[in-house]
Amino acid sequence: MTESSLSHLDETGTARMVDVSAKDVTLRTAIARCEVAMQTTTLDAIQAGNVPKGDVLGTARLAGIMAAKQASVLIPLCHPIPLHSVEVRIFLDENIPGYQIEAEVRAEAKTGVEMEALVATTVAALTLYDMAKALEKPSPFRRCGW
Repeated sequence: MTESSLSHLDETGTARMVDVSAKDVTLRTAIARCEVAMQTTTLDAIQAGNVPKGDVLGTARLAGIMAAKQASVLIPLCHPIPLHSVEVRIFLDENIPGYQIEAEVRAEAKTGVEMEALVATTVAALTLYDMAKALEKPSPFRRCGW
């Protein structure tokens, strides 16, 4: 199987799942990062545990882990992969001000786990936003990228 044969389009241009059956099972690791910016007052409330919806960071971390396991349900041509490990880490970054979110995903599979890591960081960021959005207007979700 060559790199050029890995396409999500068949010979007629119809979308399809890539056939990875000829590939070897290897250890796959992917790391994705995202940042969520917010006002300092919102950041202080999260750090102090003074958010009406509860444990923002713990909930965001759990949401990211759960989301990684659902990547193939959310992304139409993504292969379902039994994951060995999903770690979601959330770091305070006062320079933003806000948080850096990092997801690391591992599996032994025939295809990579990049989508799972990206979904984990995205859903963790969305959960953080959802739990803290009532603390500030306009939206604290000013920037997110990989």
